Amino acid sequence: ARATQVGGVSLQIEDAQTDVSKQLNQVNNFIAAGVDAIIVTLADTSAAPGISEAAQKAGIPLVYLNLQPDNIDRLPEKQAYVGSKETDSGRLGAEAACALLKKNGKAGDAQAYILMGDLAHQASRDRTSSVKKTLAAGDCKGVTIADEQSAAWTRTNAMDLTTNWITAGRPIDAVFANNDEMAIGAIQALKAAGVSMDSVVVVGIDATQDALAAMANGDLDVTVFQNAKGQSAGALDAAVALARGNSVDKQVMVPFELVTPTNMAEYAHQN
Repeated sequence: ARATQVGGVSLQIEDAQTDVSKQLNQVNNFIAAGVDAIIVTLADTSAAPGISEAAQKAGIPLVYLNLQPDNIDRLPEKQAYVGSKETDSGRLGAEAACALLKKNGKAGDAQAYILMGDLAHQASRDRTSSVKKTLAAGDCKGVTIADEQSAAWTRTNAMDLTTNWITAGRPIDAVFANNDEMAIGAIQALKAAGVSMDSVVVVGIDATQDALAAMANGDLDVTVFQNAKGQSAGALDAAVALARGNSVDKQVMVPFELVTPTNMAEYAHQN
């Protein structure tokens, strides 16, 4: 959509399907074809140095989108990163959850669980660490992180993990999921076990359509809007600018935004 608005830009899109070697081959094919610029959402953030080096040698501008590359602090010339500050998403969700736990009288002794995304993604680590840091630094420092496990961003894995936690018989007062799909999986498991959603605070990230539906239903308490369109448009703009010989900021950050039942209508058609 952004390329259409800008004009004079033709796109070739490839899907690596989370396969690192496949993505490297795709980048090398782009380089061999002599494209004017490359935009990459990394299959694995640790693959970034190799991709950066290949693009640099070929003199082709490169823009990383959404997932922060491991070499963020040493990107070569004509390379940039467009995304959002991942720690902000964890902080915003944890602050809102803490307010709800206080309201429920559980801020001092709540049992919380964290559903992490793919551990190869820096986003998973940043979102998780910022949740823990925010809880520990505020009125919810009495909250115990009972467990944290990777559900690899997926609803099914999150449902299975949450079912295991329920079966273990320990109380679940809050669930922090690194994305909405996992939050929904947790909700499905809790409801299947007959747990009242009024007694559990569930937090997601992304503000997807399914998440907003769960929020409207009273099941999801908090999510954080990640502006996918804003990030994509920013990456396209950066790639075009670099291809035309203009300079851009090394890091372009698109802010995360807190979404609760109070303002969720504003995000109904955003993602």
